[in-house]
Amino acid sequence: MKVLLIKEVKTLGKAGEIKEVKDGYGQNFLIAKGLAKLATPDVIANWQEEQAKMALREKEEIARLTNEKNMLESKNIIIKKHIAPVGIQGSVGNADISSAINEQFNISVDKKNIHLDKAIKSTGIHNVDVKLGHGIHANLKIEVVGIE
Repeated sequence: MKVLLIKEVKTLGKAGEIKEVKDGYGQNFLIAKGLAKLATPDVIANWQEEQAKMALREKEEIARLTNEKNMLESKNIIIKKHIAPVGIQGSVGNADISSAINEQFNISVDKKNIHLDKAIKSTGIHNVDVKLGHGIHANLKIEVVGIE
């Protein structure tokens, strides 16, 4: 019997491959566990169509993320903090940067995807690395402005 693997099976192959297996193994294990489907022409055509749609969505998402990266890197992100005798009151952390990006650019970035070496505790321009997804990183310039 021929089966189309939906998920990777360690001893058999990767998702998307068509394999010839014994009837019992295919019916009782692979198909029953949801690891494969019977390889009919309709199933194969649907699988290929799904993969093409997923590739198109991924391509569109990468284009969107690249556009967001260019937009974020072109301008400084301004964060206002009260001035202390030395530096600023408190510090600027991931949550502050995430909310500032959302307010100023209307782009939601999870605070877990923002990489700070240490918390920002002074005014001025600071560089921050942000993971946007699909291996796309943006180097942001965070401008901390002191207010009275």
